[in-house]
Amino acid sequence: MTEVGTTTLRHNPLNAVTANVERVTYADGRTAVRKELRRPSQPSGPWAASTDPRHWNYWRRELEVYRDDELRGQLADAGLVLPAAQVDEGPEGAVLLMDDIAGTPGTHFSLAEHAALARACGRWQARPAPERPWTSTGFLRDYSTTRDVPWQLITDDAAWQQPLIRETWPAELREAWTGLLVHRDALLDLVASLPRARCHLDFWVSNVVQRPTGELALFDWSFLGDGALGEDIGNYIPDAVFDLFWPAERLPELAETCIANYLDGLHEAGWRGDPDQVRLAVMASGVKYAWLLPGLLGRASDTTHSAYHRQVDSRYLFHQRGQALLFVADWCAEALSRARR
Repeated sequence: MTEVGTTTLRHNPLNAVTANVERVTYADGRTAVRKELRRPSQPSGPWAASTDPRHWNYWRRELEVYRDDELRGQLADAGLVLPAAQVDEGPEGAVLLMDDIAGTPGTHFSLAEHAALARACGRWQARPAPERPWTSTGFLRDYSTTRDVPWQLITDDAAWQQPLIRETWPAELREAWTGLLVHRDALLDLVASLPRARCHLDFWVSNVVQRPTGELALFDWSFLGDGALGEDIGNYIPDAVFDLFWPAERLPELAETCIANYLDGLHEAGWRGDPDQVRLAVMASGVKYAWLLPGLLGRASDTTHSAYHRQVDSRYLFHQRGQALLFVADWCAEALSRARR
């Protein structure tokens, strides 16, 4: 087919695995999404690609996902779509040419659409996953503890007195986040001890599209692997607010809706476990964001700020993120309290 145009799509430019993502338009009007993956050379930095099939950022994982017909079938049974893809692998890396699925992006979901996705995720993760040699292990700990973070700012009074911080963040956030960091290892241990599932591990609104028929297509499977039952939901809820796709004022509503529907999906697919352990995983997995607050302290004096690659109003961004960070800190504290009972 003859290409007549390409449009670059948003992706994480820091991730060494992904070289480029673009929408390709052909002469007959059809479109596809092309994703180029790099074979690792000299690994460096927190987003370095890996040749270890169990590493959270294994460079070939997404190729394996799109070739896995059993996984595709399991997702379809749950009401989820893994886009069809052609895979072309070469000495420098690989190219995925995927169906360009049209519909409502998750960034524009209503509460009902968020509920439908959480329910479908529950149906998928209720069923045992076949063993694969290329799925990730230890994602939460490895991803969240290998970032370049200005931890010293947590105890820096001047950082907390920056006008953007002082005027937009809740007064109790500093103490709450300090408590999260004190118990960081305990939270990671707690999530690791809870019932397991095959998880997407990058489950958020920018990686889903709902077709007009109601089917929900999931993208960006680079991290797929072992996680706690509920961990994907624990990522999905705060991420929607952090990048301004859901208002912080409605975060409790989104949380309870997604958790309730996820549990309903689990039960629909025959799961008969303890729902309290799922709720624990959702809440405790907020420890993933331990690095985010000090990172924001380090950027509060910048002249402009962005959320998911688009410039936004700084005061609004920090207000929304401050509310969401306090919510996450309270989640983690509640998880530890429940686990001790």
